[in-house]
Amino acid sequence: MIPWLVLLQASLTIAVAGPATSPEYLPLHLAEAEGLFAAQQITVTLRPLRSEQAAAEALGSGRVQLAATSLDSALRLASVTRTPPRLVMGLTAAAPVALLVSPKRAGQIHGPADLVGQTVAVPSPGTAEDQALGLLLTQAGVPIHRVTVKSLGERGAARAVESGEVAAAMLADPYVTRMTEAGTGVIVVDLRGIAGARKALDGPSVNAAVVARGDDVPDQATVKALRQALVAAIARLTSADPATLESVLPGPVIGSAADFAMRLRGTRDAFLPGGRIGPEALEHSIDLIKRRMPLPAALKLPRRLESLLVE
Repeated sequence: MIPWLVLLQASLTIAVAGPATSPEYLPLHLAEAEGLFAAQQITVTLRPLRSEQAAAEALGSGRVQLAATSLDSALRLASVTRTPPRLVMGLTAAAPVALLVSPKRAGQIHGPADLVGQTVAVPSPGTAEDQALGLLLTQAGVPIHRVTVKSLGERGAARAVESGEVAAAMLADPYVTRMTEAGTGVIVVDLRGIAGARKALDGPSVNAAVVARGDDVPDQATVKALRQALVAAIARLTSADPATLESVLPGPVIGSAADFAMRLRGTRDAFLPGGRIGPEALEHSIDLIKRRMPLPAALKLPRRLESLLVE
C-alpha cells in the first residue's frame, strides 16, 4: 500500500523569487526544510531564482508548474498567452519594506506626497523596494517623473539617508530596524505589517503569492495539500524563535543570524492569515499595479477579477 501511495503523490516544481534571503518567500523554504510538503503527500522541488521577474518568467515559459513571486511580476511576465495567471495562495499583503527619511528631513517629509522634487534611494530597479515606492507614489497621486530615484544598493541607500545625501530611501530589514534604533533614519511609511500596508495603500492588498499559469492549474487536491503545508510553515514562522528556524533552514536563506532575526521580525505581521486573498484586496492591488505602469496589451484580464483566485 505505501509504495502505491508514493507513486500517486503529486510532484510540483516551484520557482521561488530571490534574493535567497527574501523573507516573503520563507514559507516555501521552511516547508521544504521541515518536511511539511512531504507530510501532505506532495513532492515539491524548489527552484530558487534571482528575482521576482525571473520566477515569473520561468512560470510563463512552462519550466515550472508554479511560481512564488509578486502579483505585479506575475501579471506582467508569467503569461505568454492572453490567459492571465491564477493565484493559488497569498503570502504577504505588501513587500515588508519601509520609507525612511533622513532625520534632517523628518520635519518636512510626512508622506509620499512630500517627495515631489526630492531624491529617493532604492537598492536597484525592479526590486521589491522599487516596486513598493512606485505603489506609494501612485496611491499619493505623485507621477514618478516628479521624484528622482537613485539606485544605490542596500548599503549605499542606507548611507545616503544617514548622511542626508538623499531625502529618503525605500529599504527592508535589517536596515530599517538598525537605522531607526540608531536614530539615523525615521520611518514615514511602514509596509511591514497588514495594518500598515492597508493604511498606506488605502485598502486591502496582496503582494507576494503562489501563482499558476492560467492554462495549467494543479488539481484541487494538490492545491489543498500545498496550501496546508504553507499555512503550517507560516504558523511556524510567526511563532518560532529565530534560532530554532536557523537550525533547519539552508544557509543562503538565513544569511547572517543577526540579519535573519530582524528580517523575520519585520515580516511576521505581513503574512496573510491562512493565505487568503479577498476579492477586494485583489481588485485594489491590480488597480494600483495598472496605475503605476500599464499592463501588457496582450494580457486580457477577466471582467470578474475574483475568477483569478483558485478555489
